[in-house]
Amino acid sequence: MRRVVISGMGAVTPVGNSVPEMWESLKAGKCGIGPITHFDTENYKVKIAAEVKDFDPRQYMEKLDVLHSDLYTQYAVAAAVQAIEDSGVIGTAPAERIGTYIGTGIGGIGTLITEHNKLLEKGPKKVSPYFVPMMIANMASGSVAIRYGFKGPAMPMVTACASGSNAIGEALRVIRHGYADIMIAGGAEAAINGLSLAGFTNMQALSTSEDPLAASLPFDIRRAGFVMGEGAGILVLEEYEHAKARGAKIYAELCGYGSTCDAYHMTAPHPEGEGGARAIADAFRESGVDTDKIYVNAHGTGTPMNDKIETAAIKQALGEERARKALISSTKSMTGHMLGAAGAVEAIVSALVLKEGIVPPTIGLTQPDPECNLDYVPLTARNADVELALSTSLGFGGHNACLAFKKAEG
Repeated sequence: MRRVVISGMGAVTPVGNSVPEMWESLKAGKCGIGPITHFDTENYKVKIAAEVKDFDPRQYMEKLDVLHSDLYTQYAVAAAVQAIEDSGVIGTAPAERIGTYIGTGIGGIGTLITEHNKLLEKGPKKVSPYFVPMMIANMASGSVAIRYGFKGPAMPMVTACASGSNAIGEALRVIRHGYADIMIAGGAEAAINGLSLAGFTNMQALSTSEDPLAASLPFDIRRAGFVMGEGAGILVLEEYEHAKARGAKIYAELCGYGSTCDAYHMTAPHPEGEGGARAIADAFRESGVDTDKIYVNAHGTGTPMNDKIETAAIKQALGEERARKALISSTKSMTGHMLGAAGAVEAIVSALVLKEGIVPPTIGLTQPDPECNLDYVPLTARNADVELALSTSLGFGGHNACLAFKKAEG
């Protein structure tokens, strides 16, 4: 079976608009949550989110391309440009052997809202002719492929909060089975707007705390909902021999992938964590790494149900003894929940944990839930010799995904 490695990474996040800036923030326990600035929240119960700050799409795109693209696509293109430049992969393979899989939970919902308002206020002639291509969920993948002329497989994965992880996992399989040598894979989301916030609030999914440091509280007994985030994470995945032959910098090897469905409920996880446990177990088994030196970047949303059920799933998948030895953290405590981009950004974090031997913390975890009784690396980062990293993502619709990474050796 063909091996797959990460040779480039890019990110736009609430804690930094590049991978180095994001990583330094996460190691330092910096919180990216604050008052919402994208719109007026006067009539909303929820007042805070994890917004991307100081983002300038003109650093990565021409003016007309910016005007004709949704913010989620702009985030994706920016992260893709970073990752591709980081990898040095351009010109090393035929265009037909390079593909693009970029997931999103919602796609261009900001464009949908803007153009719908135009329709209501000014009539149908004022709706932009670019409305449909700006809105649709495949346009991030399409835009990156068009920009670089990549002619391999290109599509989105749309599995709610598992979208970014599923995109990376399916890209792994594309390379393994010989359909491409290089895949640009990840996730992007830009859904912090009044409509999305109202919907999530009314389903009682969001934290209503107005204290940024006491809102996203994974595995804490005080947790009361997630905090919306936004941004993008993109990886360059490359067939190992191809990367080795060109002397590529390799961050980590992507060595396992699990994808399952709870088939239980639209929004609630299976009460026994059965589907999530199978996804983790599948990725762990496929990795071929038999170790107790494991890092888990947990889905860790800070909702009452998710965190205790995910804890149970980790125990089921790894076994009680191995689970208790694992180092686990939720970087959503700092980035908020980036929805379809979350799994991709957390994959980047997992690769960097292996490369640098530093586990980022779960900040805000001062009152552990007795039902969440594993090592969640509370408050401060920790040095650790990690041999396998697992990144879990669980989405509405019952979608579960887990990615496994090991050190880039041999």
